[in-house]
Amino acid sequence: MTDCGCDKAKSELEEYLRRELSERDFQDVSDHLATCDDCSEEHLLGITLTQKVQKACQEKAPEQLRDQVLLKLRQAASAH
Repeated sequence: MTDCGCDKAKSELEEYLRRELSERDFQDVSDHLATCDDCSEEHLLGITLTQKVQKACQEKAPEQLRDQVLLKLRQAASAH
């Protein structure tokens, strides 16, 4: 296991959060995060932001608003 350094950890943070890295790269970033307070703070921020976005995406628009948007989309599609 090696410490990949701040540049690599920060550039691969999004992929790390989504577990889209190879096992080796994932472990390298994990090792770095375990010893670097600055990158660990960015990692925590990334986790928090991801959770907030996921929660926000689960909310549904009110039925009346959804109906209005769908109507406008249908009107726009039929106009072309």
